[in-house]
Amino acid sequence: MDENGQLEAARALRREMLGDAYVDRATADPDPVSAQFQDYITSMAWGVWARGGALSPRDRSLLVLAMTAALGRMEEFRLHASSTARTGVTDAEIDELLFQVAAYCGAPAGISARRVVKALRAERGSGA
Repeated sequence: MDENGQLEAARALRREMLGDAYVDRATADPDPVSAQFQDYITSMAWGVWARGGALSPRDRSLLVLAMTAALGRMEEFRLHASSTARTGVTDAEIDELLFQVAAYCGAPAGISARRVVKALRAERGSGA
């Protein structure tokens, strides 16, 4: 697949996993540098998802959740945690993932991510 085909595949997967509303907001800025930046992020981050390989979208989602939680990137963690209905990750898997994060990356990372998860679940009405 050529570079344009790879970018298009990455864009499509980003929309599939995060939803049209999020991607439309992220790409709405008419500034040419912002558009270039969005293409770069899409090709780098979502290009990894679109390349195929041995990991399923669910597995990739779990990895992204773990890495963003471990790094304390709660805005990105929230984005991906709110997209699990599209990626196939269950609430029980996120709960277990947060135990792993807390054990291997520290309690502050686990606690912060747990707060995000609790807030997201409260917003959708499914409790803690």
